[in-house]
Amino acid sequence: MKIKLNERLFDTGAKTLFALRDEVKPAADVVILNGAAMIADTPLSEGDEVNLITRGEQPSADELEALMASRHTPGVHAKVKAATVGIAGLGGLGSAIAVALARVGVGKLIVADFDVVEPSNLNRQQYFVDQIGMRKTDALVSNLRKINPYVQVEAHAVKLTPENIFPMFGNVNVMIEAFDRADQKAMLLQAFTAQKPDVPFIGASGMAGFGPEETLGVKKMGRNSYIVGDLSTGARPGCGLMAPRVGIAAHMQANLALRLIVEA
Repeated sequence: MKIKLNERLFDTGAKTLFALRDEVKPAADVVILNGAAMIADTPLSEGDEVNLITRGEQPSADELEALMASRHTPGVHAKVKAATVGIAGLGGLGSAIAVALARVGVGKLIVADFDVVEPSNLNRQQYFVDQIGMRKTDALVSNLRKINPYVQVEAHAVKLTPENIFPMFGNVNVMIEAFDRADQKAMLLQAFTAQKPDVPFIGASGMAGFGPEETLGVKKMGRNSYIVGDLSTGARPGCGLMAPRVGIAAHMQANLALRLIVEA
C-alpha cells in the first residue's frame, strides 16, 4: 500500500496507523493522519498522509518543512509552496499576515514597507522590544526566518507609489494591501488592479477599537477584489488600533489568500 509519510511516498505493508508507527519510528509520540493528531489506532488506506513526530527531538533540515506541514489539510502544501504572495505594508495587518503565511508554508513572500519599528507598534505588530529602531523589512525577515527558513522573503524598504509597484509585485499570485492610511489603500488598489485585473487583490478597511468581532467580514468588490473588515470603524481619537481586532482582520486576509491559492 502506498501512502505519504512525512511528505514522501512510502510503500508499507502495515494495515493500521500504529502498526506503521511501530514499524518506522516506535519512539514517535505524536502521530498525525491526514492533518489530525490521533490518539487511537485506525486502519490505513491507500493515499493517506502520515507524519510521525517525537516530542523534543530536533528534526533534520529536510524533515522540518514536512513536519511543519503535517497538520495541514491534505493537498494544501504543494499548492502553497508554489505560490507567491505580495504584502504592501508591514504593520499590524501586514506583519501578522506574513507570519501566518510563513507558518502555512507559502513559497515566496514579497513584502514592502519604508518605516521602522517604534514602541507604539508593539501593541499589535509582530515585532519585539529589541527590534525598536530597525527597519520593519529587516525585523520581519529575521522573525520569519526563525519561524520557517524555507519561505523565500523578498523585502523592499521603500514607500510604494504608482510608479514603483511594478515590477516589484508583477509576479504575485495574490496581492494583499495592509496599509493604515485610506489614501495609500486607494492608490494601491487602483494602480494594481489596473495592471493586474486577473490577480486577486485583498484589501482591508475598518478594524479599529474592540467592537464586535462578528462585524468583521469579507466583501467582494468586483471580479477579483476583496475587502476585509467592517468598512467603517477606522482609527480615530477614542478608537485606537489594538491587537485582537486587527489580528482577526489580518488572519481573515491571510485565510482568504490561502483559500484563493488552494482553490485556483
